[in-house]
Amino acid sequence: MGDAAIEADVLVVGAGLAGIVTALECLRGGLRVTLVERAPAERFGGLAAEAFGGMALVGTPLQARLRIPDTPELAWQDWLRFGELADDEVWPRAWARHYVERSRADVHDWLRGFGVRFMPAVHWVERGRFGDGNSVPRYHLVWGTGHELVRRLRLALAEAVAASAGGALRVLHGARVDALDVVGGRVCGADAVREDGGGRVALRAGAVVLACGGLNGGLEQVRANWPAGEAMPRSMLCGADPASDGRLQQWTAAVLRARVTRPGAMWNYAAGIAHPRPRFANHGLSLIPCKSALWLDHRGRRIGPEPLVTGFDTRWLCERVTAQAEPWSWQLLNRRIALRELAISGAEYNAAIRDRQPLRFALELLLGNRALLRRLLDESPDVLADATLAGLAARMNARSGTADVDAGTLQAAADAFDANFARGASLHNDDQLRRVLHARQWPADRLRTCRPAPLQRRGDGPFIAIRTQLITRKSLGGLRTDLDSRVLDADEQPIDALYAVGEAAGFGGGGACGRRSLEGTFLPGCILTARAAARALGGAT
Repeated sequence: MGDAAIEADVLVVGAGLAGIVTALECLRGGLRVTLVERAPAERFGGLAAEAFGGMALVGTPLQARLRIPDTPELAWQDWLRFGELADDEVWPRAWARHYVERSRADVHDWLRGFGVRFMPAVHWVERGRFGDGNSVPRYHLVWGTGHELVRRLRLALAEAVAASAGGALRVLHGARVDALDVVGGRVCGADAVREDGGGRVALRAGAVVLACGGLNGGLEQVRANWPAGEAMPRSMLCGADPASDGRLQQWTAAVLRARVTRPGAMWNYAAGIAHPRPRFANHGLSLIPCKSALWLDHRGRRIGPEPLVTGFDTRWLCERVTAQAEPWSWQLLNRRIALRELAISGAEYNAAIRDRQPLRFALELLLGNRALLRRLLDESPDVLADATLAGLAARMNARSGTADVDAGTLQAAADAFDANFARGASLHNDDQLRRVLHARQWPADRLRTCRPAPLQRRGDGPFIAIRTQLITRKSLGGLRTDLDSRVLDADEQPIDALYAVGEAAGFGGGGACGRRSLEGTFLPGCILTARAAARALGGAT
């Protein structure tokens, strides 16, 4: 076995956001914790540290200040409608209800207590194609992105360790857990395997909390769990952690009869580009697509008849993109649109927000994000520019290694859109224009959405094309849990001393979001489920 067994009150498997919060709250309650993480120490915090930091929060002081009339009951109705949660999904519905009722106190206020601050705007995302999404703006952004969120919680973790005289937390990096130890029907620990070949470490604990991420981290798992009857692209990008392979959840289901629900429910994004510096195969970046860009198929034809516009229904966008003949599509825009609207989700490409530089951020809003556009044009083979549409078509074909895009087809798509403006505003009849104008009604979104104008207007060039593919991100399904985050077996009974939090639990109950997220529900879902587990274990409340 190697080293002597490490003893603790609680073993937490996974050091992402859910694992950190679980460990923190247990430490603050006087419990001894072992935290084991497969990734190296520099990736402590997992995907949360790289995230944009958006959170769907209900009834916050910022919403009140902006006169957003939000309530838990309104959010509950939005959640059920958009997520399509069935009446018999008892625990997912219970977690959804808990979320809308407790996100203000247990997420917003709790984070504020650790010094986390939010940007002074609330964005209106996932509005629904027909008004069936978020009825009001709820998307709060952490000032500092997920990077700052994790940094603040790491500081709190260090303070909790110091308060316990330093001996209450053991952290093992570079070690994975493939199975759990069970004695007399009670989970009592695990053996961790060191990834560097350094043998096994016995971990003994009074309870085990699975915070090991989702079911669909790698593309192999995505393909295996892809929903039957839905078109699956033959190639796609990965925006999750390939190490989150669902192995431990599947072991728990096979050996302990735990329930894994909605394995094929995923929260993917329709506009990924290849990462210029990939850490693993098919590593991608998720664009926040420009609302004013034309979304084209692989031949340069505008996808329709209903145009694809971001900010309304992410799942529908993914369905439309994956139904195309080829796995890639194109965004057609110009420099004016790119400077104001082009963005990449996550901390890496949002330095002004990540590093909390208000002046730089204000200048980017006023003058456009020139640095981002320049960086993408320099680094990404998927972001192309040319002074003419004919030249751009040639570049698009070179990127795809085909002759699919005819210059005349591309010109026709731009001309048809621009004809709206030639007829005058009173005769505009394009659903994309209607959606752009609707987005601009809300001040926070107006700042990042261009006033409608012809794509070929003089002085707005060069033309830009962005080659995008589906990019995977999060699992919406997971281990079925109750409101104490206890893992339930096939008979809906708690498995003794076993808990699951965050993505491992489908953000609560094995799939609290249902088929769709209102967006920004994932970081709060990690916090809520983790705090529930810690509370049940005797940690801080």
